[in-house]
Amino acid sequence: MTAKLIMTLDGAILKEFPVNKNSISIGRRHGNDIQVNDMTISGRHALLTTIADNVFVEDLGTTNGTMVNGTFTNKLLLMHGDIIQLGAHQFTYFSEENVEYESTMFIKAEMDETRMIDTNNPVASDMKGLPLGAAKLLNGPSANIVMEMRKPYNTIGYKGKTLAMIARAMEGYTISVFLDSKGLSGSMLPMLNGEPITEHSVRLHEHDIIEISGFQMEFIYLK
Repeated sequence: MTAKLIMTLDGAILKEFPVNKNSISIGRRHGNDIQVNDMTISGRHALLTTIADNVFVEDLGTTNGTMVNGTFTNKLLLMHGDIIQLGAHQFTYFSEENVEYESTMFIKAEMDETRMIDTNNPVASDMKGLPLGAAKLLNGPSANIVMEMRKPYNTIGYKGKTLAMIARAMEGYTISVFLDSKGLSGSMLPMLNGEPITEHSVRLHEHDIIEISGFQMEFIYLK
């Protein structure tokens, strides 16, 4: 089977790319194998290299960096289901046979922190001593993948719609829903431990279950 990348934006599927060359460049400029119209992505941002049956992703010294499963990386061997984030876009790597991508709940680190953070706010300050939180995806195409949440803000949603945000502060992690998602009904409404999220901000505890449209993730702390 030829491995592939599924490109998504806020969980909405944009395009599928086969990983069928020894090297595949990703970036904003013309001439890349995968060109992405995203101003937060560098002209030549990342490179996929295939050696035997192994596929590596490498950041090409970019300003905003390359993340895999929520962690910045310089170069990393990809595993099935890994989620690469470049700017606002995500690429899910598939290497196993008979697995089709389906629209699923997404979690995305917000790269443009300057528009969201007040520099006088402790959220932006050093968070040493606070355990690192993560979301373990429980079902869907990337089940069992653990997404680290190092950024102060991480958004979650479904099918191209951002519905809620997980914030990392000095006191811990909280989840809040966006105003335009509070009027949603049925499966699109973000749930926490089986109950709709109705409060402005709710503190997250280890092993809490977040659910949107049947897709679930478990909030955990990395020891």
